[in-house]
Order: sequence, then C-alpha cells, then structure tokens
Amino acid sequence: MEIAKIFQSGGPFMYPILIVFALGLAITIERFLYLMRTHGKTQKIWKQLAPMIQARDYDRAKKLTENTNSPLAVVLNYGFARHQPSVKRKTVEAAMEEGMMEALPALEERTHYLATFANIATLLGLLGTIVGLIQAFTAVASADPADKADLLSASISVAMNTTAFGLVVAIPLLLTHSYLSTRTAKLVSSLEMASVKCLNLMNLDEE
Repeated sequence: MEIAKIFQSGGPFMYPILIVFALGLAITIERFLYLMRTHGKTQKIWKQLAPMIQARDYDRAKKLTENTNSPLAVVLNYGFARHQPSVKRKTVEAAMEEGMMEALPALEERTHYLATFANIATLLGLLGTIVGLIQAFTAVASADPADKADLLSASISVAMNTTAFGLVVAIPLLLTHSYLSTRTAKLVSSLEMASVKCLNLMNLDEE
C-alpha cells in the first residue's frame, strides 16, 4: 500500500518509467530463455555430430545440421556445404566464419536495448524530478510565508520519488544487460571452439 502511494505521488513520469521496466523485463526473460535453450541445443548437437565427423560420415552430419535450428548447426552447415574430397582447410574455415556472421545477430539480438532502457529510466527519473521541483517552487512562491518551508520540503520529497524509481529500474536493467552479454560471449566462444574442433576432426589439408 505504501509503495502504491509513493508511485502515485511521484507524478506522471512514473508511468513511462514503469513501461520501460516492463519492456526491459520482457526482453530479459526472453533472452535468458533463448540463451539457455541455445546452450542446451549446442551441447546436444555436438554430441551427435562428433561421432559422425570422426567416422567421415559428412553427408549424415550435413543432413543433421540442415534439419536442426541452432546457431551451431548454421555455422557447421556452411562448412559441410563447402566440403569436398580435395578441399583445403582454409576454404571450410572461411565458410564457417561466414556461418558465424549469420548466427551472431540472433545471439546478440535485443540485449543492447537493456542498457538503453536503463539510461532512459534514469533520465526520465531526473526529468520528472526537475519538473516536480519547478512546480513546487511555483506553488511555494504564491503560498503563505509561514507554510513555505513545510510545503517546499513536502514537494521536494515527492519530486525525488521519480529519481528514486528511475534508479530502482535502471540498476537491475544494467546488471541483467551485463549478465546476458557475458552469457552471450561465452556461447559465442563455445561456437568458435566447436567449429575449430570440427575442423580438426575433419583432418583437412592445410595447403
């Protein structure tokens, strides 16, 4: 109940900040679930592919990557598509790098919005406080001199609620942005490692 009163007393800028928080929370949940699923798919598909590559069963490996929806499948499928009996390692490696460029946007998608939303929440909080202070000083100017001190302190307290709420929203969004960026970087590293392992298992000629 007390939180509702603070929210209502914060002024109209509390609502845009709340919308920013809701959008940031939705993106956080979606990205977290996506990265968790992708990590699981990456581990699963590599366990299936490794024996096929070791057995030189590239047709079956290519068919698996074509029918699997995951960033690792995209990366390796580019390599398998270029594989020929006399193909050089550099050719397949370049194809996998091309596949990595295609897979990266899906991994990094929308995460950067969290940092933007954090900045927006902070700025909206400051703007709400400034507008609230302007209104407070305007009201105090025409108030009874005996009531000015109490009226001003109460108005400032209400105006500061907007900044506080903006920071309450911004700080978790920045933390989740950092966390998701770290998880994404680890996932990209695991894709790069898997592509190198695949190239090594294929035992292609260097020149």
